[in-house]
Amino acid sequence: MTAPTDPRTQVTTDPRSMPDIRPVADPAPLGLAAFALTTFLLSAKNAGWTHGTDAWLGMAFAYGGLAQLLAGMWEFRNRNVFGATAFSTYGAFWIGLAIYVRTLPATGVTAAQIQNDLGWILLAFAIFNTYMLLRSTQVSKAVFAVFLALEATEIVLFIGSFAGSAAMIKWGGWLGVLTALIAWYASAAGVINGMTSRAVLKVGTPFHVNGGHR
Repeated sequence: MTAPTDPRTQVTTDPRSMPDIRPVADPAPLGLAAFALTTFLLSAKNAGWTHGTDAWLGMAFAYGGLAQLLAGMWEFRNRNVFGATAFSTYGAFWIGLAIYVRTLPATGVTAAQIQNDLGWILLAFAIFNTYMLLRSTQVSKAVFAVFLALEATEIVLFIGSFAGSAAMIKWGGWLGVLTALIAWYASAAGVINGMTSRAVLKVGTPFHVNGGHR
């Protein structure tokens, strides 16, 4: 006589009852492209290249903000903690920055106060970017280059904002353009290499591996 089986301990192999753990398509090229384009537009303004208004604002809401935030959410689905944290944070950064600029009152706020606010915002994100830069060494050299250029951009911009230095902000704009170009390259590599059987655009191997970046 066999003992009765406790249904709570039974393991089912019915595929209909198994969770769907298939990864989604790689969202990193989208996140990098959204970050690159919005960074380029704002940096071109900081560098003094543009002669319009604030073309970057709409992109900060829709592309650099929403699209990059969605890329971060999909990275969570792929169980990529680094990508999820990076894209979600910078997607929220662009949305938050755009809201700050759009809600500034027309009167009663001085340029010095705005620059001080921006200095603190950029300082805070430079702190975040520092530990992400260190961890990017385990992703690829291209991604490390993005975070390295972004680190330099944020440092120069927050110092320039606190000091009220137009020259430093202009230099920060040039560094931001460089950051955008590197991010665009990494995005293009993700798209092109993902559609071919070989690495057409090189991104470089991690500097060291310590349990992976996921």
